[in-house]
Amino acid sequence: MQQDESLIERGPRLAIITITAVFCALLEIIDTTIVNVALNNMRGSLGATLNEISWVITAYSLANVIVIPLTSWLSQQFGRRNYFAASIIIFTVCSFLCGNAHSVTEIIIFRFIQGMGGGALLVTSQTIITESWPPEKRAMAQAIYVLGIIVGPTLGPPLGGYIVDNFSWPFIFYINIPIGIVATLLALIYVKSPRYEQKKSASEIDWLGIALLTIGISSLQYILEKGQEEDWFNSPLIITLSITSFLGLYLFVWRQLETRFPVVNLRVFKNRNLSIGVALSFVLGFGAYGSTFVIPLFTQSVLGWTAQKAGLLQLPSTLFTALMMPLIATLIQRGVQQKFLIAIGMFLFYIFCMLCYQIITPTTGGGDFFWPLIIRGIGLGFLSVPISTMALSTLKGQEIGQGAAFTGMMRQLGGSFGIALISTFLSRQTSKHRAGLIGHLNANDINVQNRVKQLSAGFRGHGLDSLASQKAAVQIIDNGVNTQATLLSYMDIFIMVGIVFVVFVPFVLLLVKKSKSKVSMADAAH
Repeated sequence: MQQDESLIERGPRLAIITITAVFCALLEIIDTTIVNVALNNMRGSLGATLNEISWVITAYSLANVIVIPLTSWLSQQFGRRNYFAASIIIFTVCSFLCGNAHSVTEIIIFRFIQGMGGGALLVTSQTIITESWPPEKRAMAQAIYVLGIIVGPTLGPPLGGYIVDNFSWPFIFYINIPIGIVATLLALIYVKSPRYEQKKSASEIDWLGIALLTIGISSLQYILEKGQEEDWFNSPLIITLSITSFLGLYLFVWRQLETRFPVVNLRVFKNRNLSIGVALSFVLGFGAYGSTFVIPLFTQSVLGWTAQKAGLLQLPSTLFTALMMPLIATLIQRGVQQKFLIAIGMFLFYIFCMLCYQIITPTTGGGDFFWPLIIRGIGLGFLSVPISTMALSTLKGQEIGQGAAFTGMMRQLGGSFGIALISTFLSRQTSKHRAGLIGHLNANDINVQNRVKQLSAGFRGHGLDSLASQKAAVQIIDNGVNTQATLLSYMDIFIMVGIVFVVFVPFVLLLVKKSKSKVSMADAAH
């Protein structure tokens, strides 16, 4: 397949296309986290339970993971420009509908449809950006795209917190509307569709494959989103969905390998760099989204910070990631092998985790997190662009668009898996550490008795009787045990995540092979 030179843009057209695609990807990513800080307000306004309102997040994630692997096929069916513009319209209209929802059922439905449009924006934006740039500058194009992916989760909480505090929760959706309208017009005017193979007729479409993928991937995403809440495999629903997910995905793989017209070309996984790149995209999602989740969780639940303050804590890290992007892209363009950059990024992320492990105390402040988060930002800079370009570096033609869809899906699933694992690990380790700490508190121990007497005396000085003072003293000690158990659990989390990243360093150095030629993104028929 020859390179389609007509897709390459220069001058103002290139700038307009790049800005449009980046903003679309950024909107989609921000919308995955911006609603988190508004859930309580939405819950009160819509009269929903906590479990019901959490579906506002779950529905969006489910739609994302369903549509992302189908994006390459859908672009081929409808044409990239038409599909991209339609996705923006769906996302924008549903943003308006979410803001005007009068019941929790309505907003869940609208969020699901919004996620179908939003998920399509991610992979399509990446392909539009990379194919619009000249081949010698496409590492820089990847840097621009990945910057939006990294910045989005960080901007969501502080932006959402500001809007909720100063306006009302519907405006977290309304802010998408003017950008969506402008982006739609610019996409219709400036985005081009490459030459595609002939679109499939209705009789040639693999409807069974689409159904199996939808069932399998949505069941898996539900398990990751709701597993901890449902007590994992003690829940009949989780067991049922686990079986459904396994069978659905297994039969989907079989179907795609057997059918004449697959909706997802799994044979591209014969390419070793793509297979490794997909695995590393999962790890990147695990670390990036997991750390974006765990640090605000610690600062809000343990230190008592607001969501806006917790979100702002991570902005310096994001700025350093942004500063690293052009530097890393330049190194790649000058021939530095991606595997060395990825290995450095993995090791820096490990250092970040170990530094966080060391600073976790009851008196930890925002200043203590500054340098660890700066190292995290630099590490993500070394990881994001090289993983994205390495995964596609030895693919050709239409395989590139298909590979981009797989890396996007696995990054999303990696983030969901990281959040689910961290939530479960935190809960179970807290219970384990609490039991261990209580085991060291013996009522007959003279030190314990003296501590209870000291606290009781203090409460009696404030007017409580002897019985109430003793109960209050015991409660204070119990609260201290809970705090210590929680801190130990957070320390365990950072050790666990750090080990995952450092283990992948030799894996990357040994298994990733150097591309024999520069990747031609314009060959993609995505």
